[in-house]
Amino acid sequence: MSLAIVDAREWQNLLDLRTGKKVKDDDPRVQAPQTATLRDVLRRHPYPGDSDPRSNRWVTDSALDLVAAYEPQLACVVYGHQYFAGRYTPMTDVQRKGMMEELFAEIDRFVARSGYEPVVVGTGDMVPLEGEIDLGKLEGLAISSHWSARYAGLHRATPRDLDHVRSLAKVERVVGRDEWLAAFPDAEAVPARVPEHLLLAEEGWTFVTTGTPMRRPVRVPGRGFRIPLSTRLGAAPSLLDIRGLVLSGAAAGKKVALIVAEGVGMNDFLLPFTPCANQTGWHYYEPGDGFYLTLSTGRHQVFAYPSGYNYLDETDEKKDLPFSGYFLDFPAHALGDDFPGKSVAAGNHSMFVHMVFGADVCMECFARNLYNQGGFGVIHRFR
Repeated sequence: MSLAIVDAREWQNLLDLRTGKKVKDDDPRVQAPQTATLRDVLRRHPYPGDSDPRSNRWVTDSALDLVAAYEPQLACVVYGHQYFAGRYTPMTDVQRKGMMEELFAEIDRFVARSGYEPVVVGTGDMVPLEGEIDLGKLEGLAISSHWSARYAGLHRATPRDLDHVRSLAKVERVVGRDEWLAAFPDAEAVPARVPEHLLLAEEGWTFVTTGTPMRRPVRVPGRGFRIPLSTRLGAAPSLLDIRGLVLSGAAAGKKVALIVAEGVGMNDFLLPFTPCANQTGWHYYEPGDGFYLTLSTGRHQVFAYPSGYNYLDETDEKKDLPFSGYFLDFPAHALGDDFPGKSVAAGNHSMFVHMVFGADVCMECFARNLYNQGGFGVIHRFR
């Protein structure tokens, strides 16, 4: 049973991750040495905030502390500051260049200090926002998530709705549910969650719907059909193959670090790299749950929490995993679950790190809509 620790600088709460309820002091999980170690790391590294330039430094410091304390063979590290800051903060080209240089300096620092063999992947370029497509006046329901720019789901659309969206100049494509399912014949589909229609926006455009961010972005994910991958462990033709590289390196006795650079594509990647496919036909993964779950499991996870699905029907006070965003259950075949050795994960993408990697010990920020609420730790396995 996974234990969660919420650190708000002046106090900590220990909770059962699935139920969200406080655990008692005599719970064996509370008394475990791993819990004391993670509580100490959280205290020593208060989270500065998603848009704070020190955010990526916090990731490196936290990851190094976890590696030193737990001595795992596998580390999963997520650097997300440049995604959040770049998406919502106007910057000059010089400022963006400096932000990327600082990111890769932090990646280099983690690799040099830890001695781990790095597998570094970018999630794709960010491009300036060209405009917004307003879907607020349809008779049906349109939904786009916080992490999406290209995709919106359309539910209970009327013929008038479909005529309208097909007439919009910046809607690149309208994909029906059957066409979408047929594009991923090997994926485990959840048809009840898959919208009747999926709308695709042209590059640089995003949808305004139920569920889109309250803050207006200045940049959005660009066409991410290919992403950069830097590793000495071998070739990975597609996103699905990266997990295999990590596991093969670990099987050869190496300590391996899977490092994700969010909001970084081939235009900004500052390490030698090879392009890696991030697509199936017309679909590519944006830097959200589908990307992370596919990276971690080595299987297409486009339908686990499909773009534009009606999550409003699945959120109430009885929901399991209340600190884990949209997630309704622990993902099957997460990298840390299938890896036989010890593992840790650290990163500044709230609600994702502890769920998608399934590492023994996880540490991430506790932030919602860029509002900093502290740090968050999870122990999935007590060894």
